[in-house]
Amino acid sequence: MSALIVLCSCPEAAIAERIASTLVEERLAACVNHIPGIVSTYRWQGKVEREQEFLLLIKTSSERFDALRERIIDLHPYELPEVIAVDIALGHAPYLAWLAGETGK
Repeated sequence: MSALIVLCSCPEAAIAERIASTLVEERLAACVNHIPGIVSTYRWQGKVEREQEFLLLIKTSSERFDALRERIIDLHPYELPEVIAVDIALGHAPYLAWLAGETGK
């Protein structure tokens, strides 16, 4: 089993909570950490923007990524939500086994 950390920024705490809860309830993610108070600076439609956001660190299996990505897109208010996956190269074997079990179909 290959494990991933997926990053997703959200505009509000309530939206971050709704997405996190849905992903875990639907077994698309084993765990989601909410990080408040980040500031994102980015270019959007020709203008530099700076916004307060909430970052989700989503732990999932690579097998569940496509469904997770689509679910985030369905739930997210942004026109172009951030959904970036990073492979977990190494980890505590019992934790990774738990992650695999929690995201099993």
